[in-house]
Amino acid sequence: MKKVIAYLKENKRYMILVKGLTALLFPLFLCVIYCAIQGETIGNVYLPNCEWNDELFYFKQVEGIVKYGFPQGYFGFNESHAEMLSFAAWSPVLVFPWIIWGMIFGWNLLSPIVCNIFLMCVTTCAFVLLTKMNWKQMASLAIGMTFFIPFERYMLSGMPEIICFCMVILFAAFSYSFLKEDKTYKFVILLLMSSVMTLMRPYLLLFMLLPIGLSFAQKKIGRIIASALVFLGTLAVYACVKKFLGAEYFTPLFSMDWLTDFFTKGIGTGIHNFLGRLYYMSKDFLGHCIQGVRTGLASGAFFVTFIGMIIVFTVQFVIDIVKIFKSKKTGEAEKKKSSDERDDTDKKNESDNDHAILILEGHYLFSMLGMLAALLLMYKLTEGSKHLLTFIAAGIFVLSLMNNRFFIKNAAIAVLCVFFFVARANSAYDYQVPFATADTIERTQNWEAAMQDMKLTDNVPNYDNVVIWNLYDKLDDKVVYMKWQRLYSLPKGFGISCCYPDYVKDNMDGLRSKYIATLTGGEVDILLQEKNATLLFADDEVSMYILR
Repeated sequence: MKKVIAYLKENKRYMILVKGLTALLFPLFLCVIYCAIQGETIGNVYLPNCEWNDELFYFKQVEGIVKYGFPQGYFGFNESHAEMLSFAAWSPVLVFPWIIWGMIFGWNLLSPIVCNIFLMCVTTCAFVLLTKMNWKQMASLAIGMTFFIPFERYMLSGMPEIICFCMVILFAAFSYSFLKEDKTYKFVILLLMSSVMTLMRPYLLLFMLLPIGLSFAQKKIGRIIASALVFLGTLAVYACVKKFLGAEYFTPLFSMDWLTDFFTKGIGTGIHNFLGRLYYMSKDFLGHCIQGVRTGLASGAFFVTFIGMIIVFTVQFVIDIVKIFKSKKTGEAEKKKSSDERDDTDKKNESDNDHAILILEGHYLFSMLGMLAALLLMYKLTEGSKHLLTFIAAGIFVLSLMNNRFFIKNAAIAVLCVFFFVARANSAYDYQVPFATADTIERTQNWEAAMQDMKLTDNVPNYDNVVIWNLYDKLDDKVVYMKWQRLYSLPKGFGISCCYPDYVKDNMDGLRSKYIATLTGGEVDILLQEKNATLLFADDEVSMYILR
């Protein structure tokens, strides 16, 4: 024990433990406070009371994987399904930490929230330790994490954004560590992490360019070959996952017309359509930004904060280039004046740190610009806006490492976050954490009891184990969305096919799924009654039928 104490006291190593513990507990602290402000606790977070319907698909897919290895019924859209197994449009790699968590600790409605908080705690601790942050940098990071409310909101959700946050943040930490101390194992970690990130979400391929670029800059043949193999292997695996494990979505997840037009309609038309899309999407982007400032529109808030992050990184990158250029000019003069070997070592360490920060912020700036281009050219703005959150979240961490005077740039981002995510955060849909209510719990339990008679069949996956989720329907000539939250009560392993009502009505006699959940009193409900479909269970909002 005495030796341990002596070791910790040497060079104040105990401070590393203090910093690590502080960083480890901070995300949990933020979640506790965020819930307490609303008069609740983390344990009362209840996914069936949330309006984010993507959470349902993620939760039930993981539930099926944990229980059976893969869902026993198809997940899809308008009864689409993957060529193999039974996953939806998004890669199952995206939620691999949840799958591991569920296999170890079990999977229930609170599991994704607990896992998210755990991942963010470990990631924050690892970042502080890997980058050896000082207290001022940690304070800057704490301010950014506190006021960038998506940190807290997504930790307390069933969305996998926190998994993306953590992967990119850890990648930045290992990149910084590698740039300061070139070790082969760190290079391998960067390659493997960027490969997994790409399989999670394809635009994260931007981060693989860092280890690949460094391997060419260093002219190390072994690393170049390894980079090429991992890059090609990742693309091949992603193509296979998309082709065999992904169900077709309602519409393409992203548009590539601006590119294919060059080959199908000629270069002139291609250029015209490319510039046209860029112009109109930029115009819409600006419109979202203006509404974000005026009304607090969430997508606009994300866009303005993202642009603010790009501006800050651009300014700092230019400043650091100038600083390094000047230091090279004065380097020889300083070296002649220096007679203290320790001073020379300190200067070398400072130079290495400046070099690491420059490359890290330069690559991160490049990645943000690449993502901005992808958003304007390939994605729908509203749906694509949440993908920028990963870049903003990781940017707050990287920003805390920058050597900027009085942390002015950190303060600028903090002000943006306070304005948009505190003062303007008036949308319950985007910022209100779902907490349990007596009515929601009772309804969920009633549906769970009613659905116990639904039994999985063999030769899986198959449509006997699928429930159609009729997305919306008309009630008294008004479009009303079905209370899809009831489907959390489905027995483990069942698949869900989200369908438009027109698809259901047009294919009523040929629907392949065995069950359908629809709006009580809606047009589809009336049609099912006319067809003498067997009613399994119903309340004043949702009706569940057996189709065959």
